[in-house]
Amino acid sequence: MAEAARIARSPDPKRRAYWLKTLHQWHWISSAVCLVALLLFSATGFTLNHARQIEGRPVVTTREAQLPAETLAGIPSPAAKEAPLPSALRDWVRREVGVDVGTRAAEWSDGEAYVSMPRPGGDAWLSIDLDSGKVQYERTDRGWISYFNDLHKGRNAGTLWSWFIDLFALASLVFALSGLCLLWLHGRQRPLTWPVVALGLLLPLLVALLFIH
Repeated sequence: MAEAARIARSPDPKRRAYWLKTLHQWHWISSAVCLVALLLFSATGFTLNHARQIEGRPVVTTREAQLPAETLAGIPSPAAKEAPLPSALRDWVRREVGVDVGTRAAEWSDGEAYVSMPRPGGDAWLSIDLDSGKVQYERTDRGWISYFNDLHKGRNAGTLWSWFIDLFALASLVFALSGLCLLWLHGRQRPLTWPVVALGLLLPLLVALLFIH
């Protein structure tokens, strides 16, 4: 910002042209990186702000199955209260129930193994009765709006999505700061630049100070 201010006052046209070109490159590259995500986060910001008016109808799916006696007898006692299901049991659940629990940690208690499988836009769980062999699975789907709202919040979306949010935040900062520097360089030719920027700063500040308690 200080460099942009110095260049804006500098009479050297070559230096000014260099910084204009550089800032324009950073500005359009960062905008290209964060364009789709910016649209997504803007739209979901609106849906989250009106979550009570935009409510989805959850769809619940349940399944039940019965573990064979030999499979039930072969389940070893875990050494910890939280441990993945044995591979043979995971294969049976995937084949008979149609659910891939992967290597998620199950909660082992007296007589039950419980696997929680939260995800964006819904939830799911699997319960295995270690005494009777009864298997219960339930999945709740809250719809696409809830799915994208959860992506906005990074809820149950995994490590890669968390990294993507960090990358998007960095690209957005570059986009905003390079845009601010370009405004500074073009400010002399556009008298309304700084009043509009000041309005963008003061409006949320005044709303927060006067109406949020």
